[in-house]
Amino acid sequence: MKAKQIDKSTARSSFVNIALKIVLALTATLLLTGCAWLDRVLLPGAREQNTANANVIYVRAIENTPGTWTFHVTVQHPDTGWEDYADGWDVLLPDGTVIKPDPTSPFTRLLLHPHEEEQPFTRSQGGIVIPADVTTVRVRAHDLVAGFGGREVVVDLTSASGDDYEVTRAS
Repeated sequence: MKAKQIDKSTARSSFVNIALKIVLALTATLLLTGCAWLDRVLLPGAREQNTANANVIYVRAIENTPGTWTFHVTVQHPDTGWEDYADGWDVLLPDGTVIKPDPTSPFTRLLLHPHEEEQPFTRSQGGIVIPADVTTVRVRAHDLVAGFGGREVVVDLTSASGDDYEVTRAS
């Protein structure tokens, strides 16, 4: 009878040692890979919005003349230099069409350099033509590495303001 108790005790101790080694190995893996492994293997899709992390924080839309707007967009992104920075933002119609004053530009507003020391930052773009029947637009930001997927702001052009936007209409 004592032999069985020793075997159970030895087995329990071995199990605890193996479990501890697994926990330590997983912890070391997570520390070495910056949790990217956890996202891919254990939580696929759970951090998609955090991965593409150029976030629109605030939008100010000013209608200069009927149908022609200037947008002042505040973006936040942990720019690290030329290898990873927020490189543009878009104004989109409800059907997904991107409005670009310059049709050759990849974005509504192209951002030409990193803003490592200026976070969040605001950049403006005029000459944005929005059809008269459009009442809402969506503003999104892009970063060089992760692309789109961060926080977006929906602007109701018929309202003077919202939680994260303000609108001034032409008189």
